[in-house]
Amino acid sequence: MICYTYDGSFDGLLTAIYESYYRKEKPGEIQPEENLQPNMLFRYVHIETDFEKSQRVYNSIREKISEEALDNVYHVFLADREYKRSTIIYNYLKLGWKTGKSIDLHLADDRVLKVLKIKQRVELEVHRMMGFVRFSLMAGNIYYAVIEPDNNILPLIAPHFAERLRDQNWIIHDKARGLAALYNTRNWLIVDASPSKIPDIDTGEKLYRDLWKEFYNSVTIKERYNLSLHKRLLPVRYWPNLTEKW
Repeated sequence: MICYTYDGSFDGLLTAIYESYYRKEKPGEIQPEENLQPNMLFRYVHIETDFEKSQRVYNSIREKISEEALDNVYHVFLADREYKRSTIIYNYLKLGWKTGKSIDLHLADDRVLKVLKIKQRVELEVHRMMGFVRFSLMAGNIYYAVIEPDNNILPLIAPHFAERLRDQNWIIHDKARGLAALYNTRNWLIVDASPSKIPDIDTGEKLYRDLWKEFYNSVTIKERYNLSLHKRLLPVRYWPNLTEKW
């Protein structure tokens, strides 16, 4: 039995799904490399992320299934403590390409029920977090908050706080995942942020500047451009929130 592995990004997962179709293979599981638990029953095949291939799958989900299905699978993808989430998404989409827009009406099918239950769980946490995030004012008039959610919800709550605190610079730090959402009164983005980078009242401005600088250095500078990192930290779906210059 085959198990596809990928780099852990949403684009990587969509690439793996693309390859399963065009290779005419039916992997028993799809797993991100970082969480891999080797099983002697599987033959492991690593799939390199390919943006063009992932975009084709992305468009196919929207056009042949529905926007709602795309939203469903993205929410499940963000449930990163759900060990088999990639396989759950794969099985759901295979069914969706057969049933089309009516997929979520098939509630008796376990492939659909799993996705809807996980999405509901993620949405509940998003709703709860929007009401419970607490900001502290740091040096340089930067607002800072720490969260440790069960799911990787930064991409889902950042737009809410960008609207609510649109005239403030802020950081929301997912301490558990070493990620941070940054907002500069114009755009928001998500960057790597070590769990040790917890600012105090005097270092908030320095942290804020360092994180933006780190993002520029690792992603946006032409000589060191890392598209895979960019897509992992900010999936394609959320690119419209950014402009060409920050």
